[in-house]
Amino acid sequence: MSDETLGRIVGDSWAALEAEQTTGERRLRVAPLPVDTEQGPLAAAVDHDGHRHLLVPIHAHRKIRPGLDGPVLRLGKRALEDEETYQNYADLGCLRHDFRDLFTDLCVDVLGATRGVPENPVKALYGVLDRWKALFRTQGAPLGPEQIAGLFGELVVLKQLLEKDPSAHRLWRGPGGYRHDFWAGATAVEVKASTSTDGRRPRIHGLDQLEAPEGGALWLAWLRLRRTTTAGVGTGFGELVTQTLSLCDDEDALLDQLAGAGYRPTDADRYRDIRFAVSEERWYRVGLDFPGLTGEALATAGIAVRALDVEYTIDLSGESPAPLGRDQVPQVIDRLIQEAV
Repeated sequence: MSDETLGRIVGDSWAALEAEQTTGERRLRVAPLPVDTEQGPLAAAVDHDGHRHLLVPIHAHRKIRPGLDGPVLRLGKRALEDEETYQNYADLGCLRHDFRDLFTDLCVDVLGATRGVPENPVKALYGVLDRWKALFRTQGAPLGPEQIAGLFGELVVLKQLLEKDPSAHRLWRGPGGYRHDFWAGATAVEVKASTSTDGRRPRIHGLDQLEAPEGGALWLAWLRLRRTTTAGVGTGFGELVTQTLSLCDDEDALLDQLAGAGYRPTDADRYRDIRFAVSEERWYRVGLDFPGLTGEALATAGIAVRALDVEYTIDLSGESPAPLGRDQVPQVIDRLIQEAV
């Protein structure tokens, strides 16, 4: 079906709905559109004020990207119910009659993109919205070797989260300056990556980096990365970025986070030959037996904390503290995701 045909169907659907009797203020007149998803078809709708809407079906637990709230476009979450069904939607509405032609073109783009990813229509919606925005991201210096290794390690963990929940990029707090790389209320994960071939000696930044969230728990994920140039061995840095973007339901939000971490798509060629194999991955519960220096521990010992910009190295080279078993790491991942729902 061509874009021209889709545009005519969408326009005719809105015109037919507008000709129907006006509904109550909180109700919509709705007509299904000929693009289906795993949650049902997309739909055209008209509200009490005559504003046109495009409804994209979503799971009940799916959160919608904030920030798009008029004066022309508004995006939100809406639940609709009739005698037979109850369905949640991402509701994209046009609040200006003089922008109807452009809104029709935008909606046709969303319909076309959704046909390519019917299992994730919200990703298609976000992708179209992002292409319609004029995004100017500031340029900065490229990442250094340690920064690349650190970001690679965080993306390895982020990928594990996104494989369970395409909205899990919201748990990645490191680029925003939060003290832990991943946080979901009572659960936090700090990620440390090293290219050193001996020992396990992560660098700790600040007296609060090894402090668990109040009333919660903290884990440290330590990864040993081996630089490789052999095709098919390990994962390319750019390849890992692409994988996380493809798994995420909001690519633009993740691109913003990557920019906050120092990565920009315009610098992709600089990192083309950078490739790592994860030769060791250990996860630790940061408890009383875990080595570290924290402001909380100093205060408990009656020591006044007046030191600033504290950095230090801990040694995890021995067998104590013991890392988590392989079957325990997915439990931490699940705990993060469940707390974020």
